[in-house]
Amino acid sequence: MVASLAAELQAAGSHNVLVAPADGEGWLARELRGTGVQVELFRIDRPLSPTFARWLTDLLRRHRIEVAHSHEFTMAVYGSWAARRAGVPHLFTMHGSRYYAARWQRRIAMCIAARLSGSVIAVSHTLTEHLRHDLWLRAGRVVTIPNGARLTPVSAAQSSLRQELGLTSDDQLAVAVGNLYPVKGHASLLEALSLICGRFPRLHVAIAGRGELEAALLARASVLNVADRFHLLGLRADVGNVLAAADLFVLPSHSEGVPLALLEAMMAVRPIVASAVGEVPSVLDGGRAGVLVPPGDAAALATAMANVLADTDRGRELAAAAAARAAEHYTFNAMMDRYAALYAKLLKPSERSHFQAESLGIAAPKVR
Repeated sequence: MVASLAAELQAAGSHNVLVAPADGEGWLARELRGTGVQVELFRIDRPLSPTFARWLTDLLRRHRIEVAHSHEFTMAVYGSWAARRAGVPHLFTMHGSRYYAARWQRRIAMCIAARLSGSVIAVSHTLTEHLRHDLWLRAGRVVTIPNGARLTPVSAAQSSLRQELGLTSDDQLAVAVGNLYPVKGHASLLEALSLICGRFPRLHVAIAGRGELEAALLARASVLNVADRFHLLGLRADVGNVLAAADLFVLPSHSEGVPLALLEAMMAVRPIVASAVGEVPSVLDGGRAGVLVPPGDAAALATAMANVLADTDRGRELAAAAAARAAEHYTFNAMMDRYAALYAKLLKPSERSHFQAESLGIAAPKVR
């Protein structure tokens, strides 16, 4: 989302500087190559780092940033601190769960960041209410802007994924998109595959993402005797290509806000089975645009997957309903318009008229 937002603003005539971790995978910089967005890399020397705060302050001044936008806890805290010292309006977006609330030090730091910022944004109504409660913010202080997605259409015939995996048109393929972390629930998806593989002897599962559970998932697939049907695709830039090959999209997460992968699957017109977590039930219209299951329940997930795979007419109905809902509520342009309105509101009156011709700062999260 950060990469898309920065690239769109740059294309509209704004100057953008994206601040990203030097010890990350470099994905953001690669994604923005050729867009004109300038990337600055940082390192944080310790958990509470005045050195990094000073570096970020100097960066905002050096690039003559007029609006700074941070994402997630670490950059919300440092971004608000540096922006206040540099005299720059600041806003931040929270995307995920309430991990910041588990420790009182983090909650206090977030409280201070909210009070130093011109706007606090949550990607879901549920997270909005949590932020208001956890940070003691008045009504209206947190703005809800759901994530928006856009997807380059790829037809099933154009997709190269089945050929890559050695599958034919007779094979069935369920796809998930998400990094291999416990919160994404891929262990439940693997268990669900083992529960229905006898009924669906040509069913395969493929996951696009990378992370710490890769070895554990592959080992578990061997124990369950489904290793030949379980595919880890790694980090993929061709999500449209991956989704186009799927008979079913599965989101088995234990926690989510408004996941971009879900929105992309809706736009790709895929039938969906998803955990009823976060804003997912609302996005899927209470189950009318996708099947909802309890998180962490492999048996329920298996049953839902089997029902959709066995009833292709029902699958097509769900896919069409999902695509229509995404087009109405979750487009990238709608999200972009709402952020642009917030940026303009934070700018000085003399700067609003040339908003698109001046500089905006986009601060990325510290990626673990």
